[in-house]
Amino acid sequence: MTSALTHEQVADRLGTLPGWSHENDALTRGFTFGSFKEAVSFLVRVAFEAEALDHHPELINVYNKVDIRLTTHDAGNKVSEKDIELAGRIDSLSWV
Repeated sequence: MTSALTHEQVADRLGTLPGWSHENDALTRGFTFGSFKEAVSFLVRVAFEAEALDHHPELINVYNKVDIRLTTHDAGNKVSEKDIELAGRIDSLSWV
């Protein structure tokens, strides 16, 4: 079972993840793109990163906007190191 991070640990790690927030026991971030096509292309890249980590986020897409919510089921639907890792990988995508 994966361990949840404390609120203090999450706050500390958010210092390396600009744009991400800790809300309702999840890491969240919204992205806006120039078009629907760009947003969907981003979603596909996120899906490949998530699959590589075997860690799957909640993804919401409306036209050119994408909202991401990260939690770890094995950690009681709270934030774990898996979420921090995936957020970092998402941030490393070239168009973010």
